[in-house]
Formats: sequence, structure tokens, C-alpha cells
Amino acid sequence: MKSLFILPLMTIATSSFATNWSITPQSNVGFYIQSMGVKVVKGRFNQVQSNFNLDPKAIQNAQANFTMNVNSLSLSKPSMMNMMMGKDLFYAEKYKTVTFKSSQFKPLGQNKYAVSGQLTLRGVTRPVVFTTTLTPTNDKSLMAIHSSTQIDRSDFGMKPAFGGIGEKVNLVVDGQIRSK
Repeated sequence: MKSLFILPLMTIATSSFATNWSITPQSNVGFYIQSMGVKVVKGRFNQVQSNFNLDPKAIQNAQANFTMNVNSLSLSKPSMMNMMMGKDLFYAEKYKTVTFKSSQFKPLGQNKYAVSGQLTLRGVTRPVVFTTTLTPTNDKSLMAIHSSTQIDRSDFGMKPAFGGIGEKVNLVVDGQIRSK
């Protein structure tokens, strides 16, 4: 009879203490494109919805979701906006969001993780792996984040390299996440 009462207590004691976190508004979620080693253009999504479900003591069990509003994009070269939002690249008229949904946080040591998941861009979903560093801060409700990966834009239905803009796109998240 005593074991009937102990089992639920053990379940509570061993359950995860995961909480919800989100990227802070000051953080940068965006991309840059290089050509011959020089950054040709940098972009930032100014409207980002994010949710991290994580326990800082067991980040390998975390989950992350991002939704970026394509029409909130700002560029380091505003003169390129029409080209970026047009049919050859983002095709913002038809595809309003870019999404990422994680499937695994693989520990690499020293606060680094290989975050695998599905990136959906222009209605095309492909697996990607972000190299991510999550660093605790003195404020227990904040963690520093740096995350990056590189994709070939033609894999997502974008026009291959043209007009001096390279095929490779570097996706980045730099800033902080805060517990909700």
C-alpha cells in the first residue's frame, strides 16, 4: 500500500523543471549573405515569435520554435528590398512567414549544442542544424544565445546566386532569451 503513495511522489521529484523562454526584443534574428568573402547584405526580422521550452540544467531536452514575419524584414541595403521581397527570393506576397521547429538539442560541450530541426521558407521544409551557444548570465531569468547555420537558398525555391548575391545564406540568432 505504501508503494502506491511513493510512486507518484517519485514521478514529481524526477520530472523536468522546464519553463518557457523567448527571445528578447533587442536580439537579432536574421541573416547575411556573402559574395567572395564580403558581406553583401544583412537582414533582420523585426517581428519574431519564439518559444523555448527548456530547463537550464537539462538543455539537451529543450524544444525551440521560431516564426519570423517576412514583411518585418529590414536590410542593411534598403535599395535591395524590392528584390529581396520579390518572387525570386522571399516572395513575400505569397509566403508571409519563415519558421523553425527544433527536434533535438545535442550537447557539444561548453554550453554549445547542435540544434536540429525543420526550417520552412517559401513553403519548402528542409532539415537544418544550428550551432548554438546558450550561456547563463548572473540574472537567472536570462541566457545569452548565439546560433547560426548556413543554407543554400536554392534548396528553398529561391533563385540561385545572381546579381552579385551569393548562393549561401547565413542564418543567425544573437542576443538573449528570457524566461516567461
